[in-house]
Amino acid sequence: MNTLVIIIIATFLVSLGALVGAVTILLNEKRLKQIILFLISLSAGTLIGGAFFHLIPESLERMPENMNTLFWLVIIGFIIFFLVEKILRWRHCHDSSCQEHQFVGHLSLVGDGIHNFIDGLLIAASFVADYRLGIATTIAVIFHEIPQEVGDFGLLLHSGFKKGRALFLNFSVALIVVLGGIIGYLFSSRADSFINFALPFTAGGFLYIAASDLIPEIRKENRAWFSIATFLTFIFGLLLMYFLKKING
Repeated sequence: MNTLVIIIIATFLVSLGALVGAVTILLNEKRLKQIILFLISLSAGTLIGGAFFHLIPESLERMPENMNTLFWLVIIGFIIFFLVEKILRWRHCHDSSCQEHQFVGHLSLVGDGIHNFIDGLLIAASFVADYRLGIATTIAVIFHEIPQEVGDFGLLLHSGFKKGRALFLNFSVALIVVLGGIIGYLFSSRADSFINFALPFTAGGFLYIAASDLIPEIRKENRAWFSIATFLTFIFGLLLMYFLKKING
């Protein structure tokens, strides 16, 4: 199958995560918080696993003589994601009752649009480098998108949007990931250096999201049994990416 077609399919699957927000309407707040916490734990594990088991090793294979450059790119990715969050107030509010950004519903959509476009670029670069790496990156992004999209949907509702309009806008913005994938393919297929930059950069971004946003959410849980369960879910996410690497060779 043509690589561009695969990228379009993969990015479209990622965009479907925006529709998960509709399901949250059917759940009470307590049950929703529990489900989201497990999703956040899984997301943290897959993002860290994606960075250390897939993206960084692939980068090492592509740039064996430029290890210093590679790790600087990882750090730059970490820093850039931090700056984007600070400048655009791009914070992944995973709690559907989040009050922190009620007044920035529209700004949230802009930030999500940029975020989704970047995700598309990175997924495209991964598939162009190696389809197995593309699959791993897509899985990591999907597991991260689901809890984020639930939070985004809740934020739009609390910002005054009607449920139907909030779902429509959230999904429309999510489709930007497909555009990012197409543009990323057109660019990366002509510039090998872009892939060498994008892979470690993505690893840095994954590590930033997991370390600064997701793991702190998991640590807020004080109940012993629930803490153990979310920790095991986090480990499962890591192992999932590890075994995916072993299966794909």
